[in-house]
Amino acid sequence: MKNILIVGQDALTREPLMGFLSKHEFNIRAVENRQQAASNMASEAIDLAIVDLSYGREDGLQFVRDFGAKRDLPIIIISGDYVDEADKVIGLETGARDYITKPFGLTEFRARVRAAMRQRPERDRNTIYRFDDWRVSTKRRSLRRGTDPDVKLTAGEFNLLMAFLKNPGRVLSREQLLMATRVYDQEVYYRSIDVLIVRLRRKLGQDKAPRPQYIRTERGAGYIFDSVVNIEELRTRRG
Repeated sequence: MKNILIVGQDALTREPLMGFLSKHEFNIRAVENRQQAASNMASEAIDLAIVDLSYGREDGLQFVRDFGAKRDLPIIIISGDYVDEADKVIGLETGARDYITKPFGLTEFRARVRAAMRQRPERDRNTIYRFDDWRVSTKRRSLRRGTDPDVKLTAGEFNLLMAFLKNPGRVLSREQLLMATRVYDQEVYYRSIDVLIVRLRRKLGQDKAPRPQYIRTERGAGYIFDSVVNIEELRTRRG
């Protein structure tokens, strides 16, 4: 049975979710803040966290930063009926797998929970992607050039880079990149892809000629990763 942790102070959201999900073969725990969540996770393995930002926005986003990308914990964010675009982008880029706005249907939410759990990579497999003198590790979620220190990437930037590395030489539309970076549903977020592209190009050194121009714009179609990519599968022991 999968363990789900609900983090949030809104009992009107928390209690119905606990009752509904517990009927569908999930073991549910609920806490009110990040400190209680960290204490709970220290004593019990958690397969997915649900973070309600309706109250305690900063505390909830900090939980996503601490446990999403850094610890590879699938997280679904819940927000109130007023969606702040910055909150949605920050939440997804810092490690959340999905973002849903109140009110929402419980059946749809259960489907999102199961989808988020399926996206979790196997912890004992590490795929290495190499292009030129760059190296990307899926287990460490790291990007490195030669012997230089790791290049810091947000979750959104890393997911975008992975979409390109899995499809070198192929034109990817904004819709495909939106799905790859897990920024869902709304056209307003098209421009967030362009922002991520600019940032990723900068971190790959494309703003420093004569460096290779890895991410090229195909006018009217999308973007293409213009480099040969080599892939290596490694097996690592579980920690």
